[in-house]
Amino acid sequence: MIKKDDSIQMAVGGLTLDPVTKTPIVILKDMDNKLNLPIWIGLLEATAMATELEGIKMARPMTHDLLKNILGEMGGSVKSIEITELKENTYYALIYLNIAGRELAIDSRPSDAIALALRTKSPIYVAKAVLEASSILQQAEEGKEPDFSNVSKEKWAEILEKMSPEDFKYKM
Repeated sequence: MIKKDDSIQMAVGGLTLDPVTKTPIVILKDMDNKLNLPIWIGLLEATAMATELEGIKMARPMTHDLLKNILGEMGGSVKSIEITELKENTYYALIYLNIAGRELAIDSRPSDAIALALRTKSPIYVAKAVLEASSILQQAEEGKEPDFSNVSKEKWAEILEKMSPEDFKYKM
């Protein structure tokens, strides 16, 4: 397993919804359960993570399954992913790949990197600088106490049931 001195290994602690905006949030937790990093993500990415976390198998491969399958067929593997930066309230990530003995770092949205890491059982790292910047950001918003209670599988099903195809349009 890769050990990064400037990063901390974390795992997905759960998914929840922002109580105000109803936007999905993935919660990363360190191995000692002392640090957490909430990252607001899109509904499709939250669904991709939730299906993997819950062990739900789709009839056909979803996007992150497709990426995993392509990498496997090419003899590649995901070594790890890392949340590398927090700039202007936006997180950045890299996916570290090994393809035919070649090490590659691929730019990614954190949500896609995490969904792929879950499928490939790859370690998730967060740069210490990101945790520090996120901590400062959270302290600045201390008056807004978010509710990070976990959303159950049944609640996700209820949320998805109420949605229309228009809700799935990707907005930039």
